[in-house]
Formats: sequence, structure tokens, C-alpha cells
Amino acid sequence: MSRAAEETNRRMLRARDVMDRDYAQPLDVPALARIAHVSQAHFTRTFRATFGETPHRYLQRRRVERAMFLLRETDHSVTAISFEVGFTSPGTFSRTFRDIVGRSPRTYRKEAVAASVPTCFTMAWARPYA
Repeated sequence: MSRAAEETNRRMLRARDVMDRDYAQPLDVPALARIAHVSQAHFTRTFRATFGETPHRYLQRRRVERAMFLLRETDHSVTAISFEVGFTSPGTFSRTFRDIVGRSPRTYRKEAVAASVPTCFTMAWARPYA
């Protein structure tokens, strides 16, 4: 791998790490591009080439993953969870959740059964792949 490719990958990983850590914060492409020290268009194009999805979709998926955990493990309302994971509208949260998981948040909560298995297995089993 060339030195330029390694540097590009490092920049994309830096931005993805910020999205993983600060998923509940309002993150947009201009802010993430600044973190990666590239233009917005280059960031979006390179992020998709590197990780196989757009930065926006990656961030949505991370938020939905966290929401899945909260729906399984807490009794917080769906609306409260939507705001807690970074969505600004419960309607957008429900639509995005359904697109990624294939069920509404309420249906997912009803069907999810907390089993006594290691967390790593639960995370792997419950990870959305849309």
C-alpha cells in the first residue's frame, strides 16, 4: 500500500472514530471533512470507497445500533431513546430504524428478549446490516 493510501485511510479512520464516539452529537459532512482535513466532496467519496457506505448512512446505522441496545435493555420511551441517540425527530428515527432493522422500534422492543448470553454474541447477532 502506498504512503498516500495509508494517509487517506488514517484520515477516514479518524473521522469514523469521531462518529463512533460522538454519534449522539450533531455531526455533518463539513465537520467530518474538517476532521479528516479534506474537502467535503472528497471526504464523502473517499469514505464510501473505504467503508462501503456514505458517512450519513454509517452515522445512522451507529445510532440505530445504540437504540437497539437501549430498546432491549432499558424501559425508556421510544421518543426519549430517539433523542438520546442523536435523532432530532421521533418520526425520522422510526423511519430510519425500520429501514435498517426491518421492524419499527416498538415491534423490535416487543420481540427482543434479553437472554443471558455474552454481550459480544448479542452485539454480533443484533447488528443491523442494511
